Amino acid sequence: MTTPTTEAPAWQQAAFDALKAGGIRQIAYVPDAGHSYAIRQAQLDPDITDVVLTTEEEGVAVVSGAWLGGQRAALLMQSSGVGNCVNMFSLLRSCNFPFLTLVTMRGEYAEFNPWQGPMGKTTQQALELMGITVLRASNPGEVGEIVSAAADSAFLAGEQVAVLLSQTLIGRKKWERN
Repeated sequence: MTTPTTEAPAWQQAAFDALKAGGIRQIAYVPDAGHSYAIRQAQLDPDITDVVLTTEEEGVAVVSGAWLGGQRAALLMQSSGVGNCVNMFSLLRSCNFPFLTLVTMRGEYAEFNPWQGPMGKTTQQALELMGITVLRASNPGEVGEIVSAAADSAFLAGEQVAVLLSQTLIGRKKWERN
């Protein structure tokens, strides 16, 4: 795989800044290169608790519990993780908890891994079938505003919202040959 650059793209910083400005106090995640900047910043920020998950559906419970405890939380995951969460999304619908997730997309632009294709092609539909509002960011300049709007929708209007971060933002992934 390609080695990530040491400096994060501006859109990753804009996403984290929007989470921080939106009052996010907990960030739950399964480690993912597309969320690496936000994960690192959450780990360094004394005002944010970072919660490493073994599987994404745990994150639905973590962010729901954070809300019950009086804090705002966000779940960071890859599109393949959405499939792991479908059953847990019923918790959100049954209890009407606000919910915010940022989803890095795979199975779209220049995907090299055939396992990523099926879920990547159905991520938006799976979320919408579970009653989650889907916003999509494909342009680096729009990420901060879209994440900010999603946080407002979740925590001011009580909605369940997913922001899909297009694979074109993350960049083309490819295997390196030795």
